[in-house]
Order: sequence, then C-alpha cells, then structure tokens
Amino acid sequence: MTKGPQNIAASSQVQNFSERWSLPILLVGVFCTALSPILVRLSEVGPIATAVNRMALPLPLFFLLLWLHPKNRKAVSTISQRDIWILVLSGVFFAGDLAFWNWSILLTSVANATILANTTPVIVVLAGWLLFREKVRFQFIIGLGLALGGVSVMMTESFVASAGNFTGDILGMVTAWWYAAYILAIARVRKRVSTIATMAIGGLIATIILWALAALLEGNVWPETTKGWTIALALAFGVQVGGQTLIALSLAHIPAGLGSMLLFLQPVIAAAFARVLFGESLSIWQLIGAIAIIAGIETSRRSNHKPVTRIIGPT
Repeated sequence: MTKGPQNIAASSQVQNFSERWSLPILLVGVFCTALSPILVRLSEVGPIATAVNRMALPLPLFFLLLWLHPKNRKAVSTISQRDIWILVLSGVFFAGDLAFWNWSILLTSVANATILANTTPVIVVLAGWLLFREKVRFQFIIGLGLALGGVSVMMTESFVASAGNFTGDILGMVTAWWYAAYILAIARVRKRVSTIATMAIGGLIATIILWALAALLEGNVWPETTKGWTIALALAFGVQVGGQTLIALSLAHIPAGLGSMLLFLQPVIAAAFARVLFGESLSIWQLIGAIAIIAGIETSRRSNHKPVTRIIGPT
C-alpha cells in the first residue's frame, strides 16, 4: 500500500524539522538523559525499584505503538525463534545494566558512576575482537590505554576516599560490561526487528527481572508520595522515552563525530547538577582521569567505523 499525498507531506515536514533543528534537539535529548543519575539519587525507592519505575511505566506506550502500527504488528508476527531469544537476552543484559548502574550511583559520586559506565564503546570493540574476531586497529589500542589509565586514576582516588566509593566505582565498571552485552545483542537483531518491537519486548523482559529482584531485595517497588511519583515519571518519560527518542531523531542528521562528542556532555551535566544538589566535586586527579577516559573512548571509537561503536553510555 502506497502512502497518500498527506502522509508523504507530513513525513516530509517531520524530517525537515528534525534536520533543521537537529543540534538543539540533540542538546535537549542529552540534557534529559543526563538527569538520569540525579533522579536516581533523588528517588524515594531503592535503586532496583527505581529501575522498575523507569522501565515499567513506558511499556504500555511501546505496546500501544506496536499494536497501532500495522507494519510493526506484522514484523512481530514474523520474528524468528532465534531473534526472540536474542531479544530476551537483551532484556536480561539491560536489567543488569540498570540494576548495577543505579546501585553504583548511590555508592560513589554521580560523576564517577556516569563516566565509568560510559566506557561501554571501548568494551564493545574489545568484545567484538574477542568474540567475533573483528579487526582492531592500533588506534584502538591507544584509546584503550588512555581509557584504562583514566579508570585507574579515578578508582585510585575513590579507594583513598572510602571503601564505599571504591565499591561504587567497581559497580560502575560492571555496568559498562552489562550495557556492552546489551549493545552486542541488539546489533545482532536490530536489522530484522523494529525499534518499537525491540523496546517493547526487551523492555518487558528487563521489567520482569528488575521487578522480581526489587521485590526480593528491597520490598516496596512503587513510590508513595507525589514527589516520588514525579521523579518516577520523569525517569520513565523524560529520560527513557523523551531523551533517548530525541537523541535518536537528531543523530540521523548530525555527523557521527560531532554527535558522539556532544553525547559526552552527559557526564559533565550530571556532575554539574551533582555539585549543586549534593555538594559533590571532582579532585584534580579525578578530573584528569575523566578527561583521559573521554579521550580514550573517542580515540577507540574513531578506530572503528561500525555503527555499534557509536553508542555512548547506558543512559
């Protein structure tokens, strides 16, 4: 069935708008996603329950979009058993990503948790080399060295500060591995399964796992006050739906290099809010470590031009 003139015109207007305003759209998306660790810290429920709020509340929207769009409904009915298992795995990996990251945010500084979790692109390329024998350039080795050096500096500073901070840093690094596994899983299935189907099915699996963990370890899953629900809704629709959607929309019209560098504003914005709200600040060595990590990630990303390595961070 061909599109009518009105549908074509509407689609063209949306594309022209997103192309013309792609940079402001990206910046708004980055700002929204950068609020994620701040909202996690302010949440009145536990870290895993907070992840449940973020994942469960948007699910009806994703499944509604899946049901309303005939193309998406048809695509879901033709998903192979192998792809279903990959989507299930993606949900498992994303549940691990959010559980460990939210936990790390409560134990270490917002800046450390965010920056360490954003080492995902380096891990994705490394895993691609180890698991799928993808070629790695010498430039990646340089980037890996820079990133690992920065990680060592930041974690050494946390170890000196307190055992809790060091544990939080470890959880931040574990987060990066969970998200890297999620990205590798999605990369294997994304060409055959739509974005909405991926978000709906993978999100459902992640929600079930997180809900079970939250009920077992934390008890109460849902907020009990207006403030708590405001934070939960902001995470669900401001970060999970709005922020990620705006970023995806804008990156279709922005060069990959510029887009990836602007995404590095996420930990900067998060650190700025943490300083104002929680009195957190970076020492000179933590700042040096953060700069080394960001430089290493960008160097390693540029060494490999595959789209999967352009994903930045678990936000």
